[in-house]
Amino acid sequence: MSKKLDFIKMDGLGNDFVILRNVDLSEQEIISIGNRKTGVGFDQLIILNESKIADAKILFFNSDGSIAGACGNGSRCVSRLLMDELKKDSVSLETKDGRILKGEKIDEDFTGVNMGKPFLLWNEIPIAEKQDTLSVKNISDQLPEPVCVSMGNPHAVFFVEDVEKIDLSLWGNYVEHHSMFPQKTNVEFAQILRNDLIRMRVWERGAGITEACGTGACATLVAAVRRGLSGSKAEIKMDGGSLFIEWNKDKEIIMIGKTHMAFKGELYL
Repeated sequence: MSKKLDFIKMDGLGNDFVILRNVDLSEQEIISIGNRKTGVGFDQLIILNESKIADAKILFFNSDGSIAGACGNGSRCVSRLLMDELKKDSVSLETKDGRILKGEKIDEDFTGVNMGKPFLLWNEIPIAEKQDTLSVKNISDQLPEPVCVSMGNPHAVFFVEDVEKIDLSLWGNYVEHHSMFPQKTNVEFAQILRNDLIRMRVWERGAGITEACGTGACATLVAAVRRGLSGSKAEIKMDGGSLFIEWNKDKEIIMIGKTHMAFKGELYL
């Protein structure tokens, strides 16, 4: 007998999500839902559960069935969904690792989320050997040395002269699976356009090329600030649109951008 589940489809700048509530799914069931021909399709699947310390507890999964430690655009979408349902201007989200993210309604179009402090040490990200995460060596002679950051999930940010010339399928896949990253990694290629404007393209761990990535945008700003390439606030321009990121005086990352409710429905497993 098939299992029927109610779902919501949302996206943040083309980074799309299937949202479910209070369910346990196998890896194969997640992969099945993520199939864009025979399922619903998504970059990440989000499961909302009840929380004793927040408005909801959120779990993220990639389209290959693996767990995603964090998801910025997904957190914004869920924040907007809950604020609309609860008729509130702010909500709190409990993450898998026990952190509390704060979502806020900026206006009718924009939603903000405080993503907390980035992790900058080699063993926090993690990378496989002790070294300076501002310039990680031994990745490839054909790429510049990346800045590595964790936003609850690992990122390797490469600054290049022209992101449009990067073969993202080739290098994204290569870096994600490099032995330097024991938990694999998200991969960003970034181009500084101005002190407050960065063009970025992204390969997401477990998902591949996506239109946008919230934690990737956050990691890119952190990397740019650490390299002295940008100010503490910048627009991160991705294929699907822009996010506005600030690394504030409390060293927390504020992410602001648009969300979109696509449709609701029922799926069968």
